Amino acid sequence: MIDLRSDTLTKPTDEMRAAMARAEVGDDVYGEDPTVQRLEERVAGLFGHEAALFMPTGSMANVLAVASLVQPGQEVLCEASAHIARAELGAHGAFTGLTMRTWIHPRGQVDLPTIRSMFAPDMGPFFVRTAAIAVENTHNFAGGAVLPLQDLRDLREFATGVGAGIHLDGARIWNAHVATATPLAEYGAVADVLAVCLSKGLGAPVGSLMVGSSDAIAEARIRRKRMGGGMRQVGILAAAGLHALDHHVERLADDHDDARLLAEACGVDPATVETNIVVVPRHDAADFVASAREAGVLVSAVGPTAVRLVTHLDVTREDAEKAASVLASI
Repeated sequence: MIDLRSDTLTKPTDEMRAAMARAEVGDDVYGEDPTVQRLEERVAGLFGHEAALFMPTGSMANVLAVASLVQPGQEVLCEASAHIARAELGAHGAFTGLTMRTWIHPRGQVDLPTIRSMFAPDMGPFFVRTAAIAVENTHNFAGGAVLPLQDLRDLREFATGVGAGIHLDGARIWNAHVATATPLAEYGAVADVLAVCLSKGLGAPVGSLMVGSSDAIAEARIRRKRMGGGMRQVGILAAAGLHALDHHVERLADDHDDARLLAEACGVDPATVETNIVVVPRHDAADFVASAREAGVLVSAVGPTAVRLVTHLDVTREDAEKAASVLASI
């Protein structure tokens, strides 16, 4: 089977497993795992921030990152199909007591005029206050769309002017970096806090990081423990992340090329595919998924009229070509 359901499905390479086996470890709840420390320092430095915190999941990293900006009863604004709104099972409201309002953009982009009109300053004990704005880059459900750096800078300027924070869900920020050659520090500069993932395009088995100020990370460390996310000799997993950063970032360009090949086979304009995700409009999404499975290709429905294909480390060019032929025939 050629598995195009998600880039979370990758398995550690032999070289990554060897790095994990060699990892020097300690108790991370005590802050004593040296491999975790190296990973956190490296990722914080890549994005130009003071500190980072290793977490088991991207959802936890997002929840704690947003919570560092938004108090209970305040709100975060985000695009309607953002991962934090659609695919984290209401965790933000359930765990932190914040509320959420959304704008709609077919490509998941920053809509600054709408955000300006939605923004609610502190108006006393009558209205919910907007404390932060969240953006997602690349945008998962918008087909891996990249948010232009200038749009993010304009949003940063607006947010600074009104005293709001910026949260960047950078689960696939590595794909945006490779697709546009934008330095990671430039993305880091537009956000107060980020969440970045190692277990999607980079192929690590587990792990995301929250990135931000030293104070925000210190508070998040407490919240992580409270949520059951305190981990012990987790340097074994952090070593996988370090290996991924060393060996699996630049190769994301291959995944982007493969995605465009699949898009063309499915009748989607490859020029609209910026990274490793292809969303195919289908009135019969469930039937299409079933037919593809019967032919040896796994894809997923992301709604009744949309099918998603995701390229990744474990899909070779030969796999992509074979899958393209199968999907085109369907």
